[in-house]
Parts: sequence; C-alpha cells; structure tokens
Amino acid sequence: HKAQKTFTTCKEFTFHTGYEVLVQRLLEGRKMCKDVEDLLKQRAQAEERYGKELVQIARKAGGQTEINTLKAAFEMLKQQIESVGNSHIQLAVMLKEELKGIEEFRERQKEQRKKYESAMERMQKSKLSHYKKTMESKKTYEQRCREADEAEQSFERTSASGNQKQTEKSQNKAKQCRDAANEAENVYKQNIEQLDKVRTEWEQEHIKTCEVFQLQECDRITILRNSLWVHCNQLSLQCVKDDELYEEVRVSLENCVVESDIDYFIKTKMTGTQPPGNYSYSSCQMACTVHVFWRFSGLLHGSSKNNTETATPSAPPLGMLCRKSVYQIYKFGPSCAPRLTTFVFPVSFQNVDELDISEGDIVVVIAENEDGWWTAERNGQRGFVPGSYLEKL
Repeated sequence: HKAQKTFTTCKEFTFHTGYEVLVQRLLEGRKMCKDVEDLLKQRAQAEERYGKELVQIARKAGGQTEINTLKAAFEMLKQQIESVGNSHIQLAVMLKEELKGIEEFRERQKEQRKKYESAMERMQKSKLSHYKKTMESKKTYEQRCREADEAEQSFERTSASGNQKQTEKSQNKAKQCRDAANEAENVYKQNIEQLDKVRTEWEQEHIKTCEVFQLQECDRITILRNSLWVHCNQLSLQCVKDDELYEEVRVSLENCVVESDIDYFIKTKMTGTQPPGNYSYSSCQMACTVHVFWRFSGLLHGSSKNNTETATPSAPPLGMLCRKSVYQIYKFGPSCAPRLTTFVFPVSFQNVDELDISEGDIVVVIAENEDGWWTAERNGQRGFVPGSYLEKL
C-alpha cells in the first residue's frame, strides 16, 4: 500500500514519524480547502459588488434627451448593462453554493479523520505503555540473572572452603536468586508476547487508517480539482453570456440610422416651410436651422469618404437658405466646410434689393461687404447675394 511506505521507513519502534507525516499532509489538505473557499468567497463578493454597481449605473444613466433610433439603442445598452449586472449577481450566488459544498466536504473529512486519529492515539499509547513495561521487565530479568549467577558462583566458592553451614546458606541464596530469575524471565516473556500482540493490532489499525487517509486525500484532490474546473466553466459561460447581451446592443446600434434620426427631429420640430416675411439680414438670425440639418443629413461621416467627397447634395426648395444657414452648416462639422465653397445653391429672395440667383448662374461681384452680403450684377440687374454661396471662377 502506498501509504504504508511512509510507515516502513521508520526503524524505531516507538517512533510514529510515518503516521505523523500522513496526518500533517491531511492538515495541509484541510488548509488548501480553506484557501479555495477563501478564493471563491472573495470572488463571489467581487462578482456581487460588480453586479450591483452595474445595475446601479444602468438605472442612473440618463439619455432621456435623445430621440428615435439612437435613443432606442441607448435604452437597449442600459437594459443589457442591468442584465449583465444581474447575471453577475447570479454568478455570485452559484459561487457561494460551490463554496458551501466545499465547506461541508471539509467538515465531513474532519469528523472522519478525528475518529481514526482517536483510535490510532489509543493504539499508540497502548503500544508505548507495553513497550515500556516490557523494557522494564527485561531490565529486571537481566538483573535477576546476574544476581543468580553471582549467588551460584558464591556457592561454588563456599563449597570449596568446606564450611558446611556457610555452604548451605549460600546454596539456599543461589536457589532463591535462580527462582527469581526464572520468574522474571516468565514475566519478560509474557510482556514480549503481549507487546507483540499490541504491535500487531497497532499495525492493523495503522494500515486501516492509512487506507482511509489515502482515500480522503484522493477525494479531496478530486473535489478541489472539480470545483476549480466548475469555477472556470462558470466564468467562461459568464463571458459568453455577457457577450450575448452586448450583442443585443450591437444589433440595436445597427438599426440606428443617422438620417432617420435627423428626419425624425425635423418632422417633430419643424415650424414651417417658409422663412419669416422680412428676409433681411437681421431677420435671418433665427431662420432655417431645421432646414440646414435636412440639407446636410447626407453629408454625415456615416457615408464613405469617396461618396462624401463626390456626392452632390440635392438642392432644398427655393427660399429655404439664407446667410445664417451657412454659419449653422459650418458649425455642424469641419468636414462640411469644403462643401460651402464647391457648390452654388439656388436661392430666391423676397427683398427688392436682393438678387435672385440659381445654380450655375455667373455673376459679377461689385463689392465684397464685410457683413457677408456681396453686391453682384447679373444680366444688368444688381443686388445683394450671400457671398458664401458664390464660387470664384
């Protein structure tokens, strides 16, 4: 038996080194169980904290000001973040259940080990007690043998002297010493027989205990290995589950259409299709903001670079653009700025001092005024036009 190899290496009869090594190994295994329990416990606490924080983040997130498809995608993100948080909380519950199983296993092994340790302790005490008694009887037997030998030698010397009285006395003493030595020998033999019986019982108990301890060690390693394996599987499944939840967000983002959100905003917030009646410079300050978004909805960076550089935006209805529109477009993004200088859009103005122009018309600039309205002449007619709508030939 594997466990017995440790025992057989110990030569001294009174030593229990092999058994003590086995017990120490079981104690170290118990410590390992506690270490795994601590790991699972701390991991469960971390998962629970993380999950609760995710739920709190999702519930406190804003996004109420957004509209249409982007709002739906953001709401989906909040929903899935909360779902991820709840799944991590559930993972913490599973880790605690696994932790509880290891604790119960460790306590069962402890109770079983105590039973065998108590039996071994009794057997070891009995073995040591009989060994001590046998060694004492051995010393007594050896002492009685020496006394008998000395008494017999003294009797022989006395017999040679011819003193009858002294010879009888010496003979009686030698006989008494020899009887005592024989009695001590019988006691010594009995103790040896009893010690051998105790030793046999101890060895049998030791073998049985070693077998139980080895089974305990096999069970412990198996249980901990399986627990760690299950733990890793739980974490892997959690990662897959998290990715599945976030995939729902990615699907929602695929349904997020920039043009759709812009059109939705225009439809819900538009105030009309015509600018205010007074179409002077001052009246244009608050006009046409909605139409600017509509005009440039196709120029956002969602389109490809090549299409952005070559596509010609469709012209808005006449009367939809004014100088203020140009400034709003420029603020919308630097990527839109070059388009302000590469196209001339049709404009129809209502004031008599403003010159009507159409796409492709060629005008002669008379004066470039600082306010952005340039004086231009076309076909003998002179008036003001927005300079940002003109392209130099």
